[in-house]
Amino acid sequence: MTRALSAEEQSKNRNFQKLVWVAKEMVGDHGKDCAAGALVAAARWDADTLLGEAKDLKH
Repeated sequence: MTRALSAEEQSKNRNFQKLVWVAKEMVGDHGKDCAAGALVAAARWDADTLLGEAKDLKH
C-alpha cells in the first residue's frame, strides 16, 4: 500500500523534476562536464548563501 505524498514532498518532487530537465538540457547543449560543474557551482552558491558567505560568482 502506498501513501499519498505530503504537500512538501510533492513540491520537492516538482523541483527535482525541474532540476533534472535543466541538467538534461545543459548536457545536450554543453556536455556532461559543463552540466556537472554548473550543478556543483549552484549547490556551492546555495550552501554559501545559507551560511551568509555568498560571493559574486563568475563564469
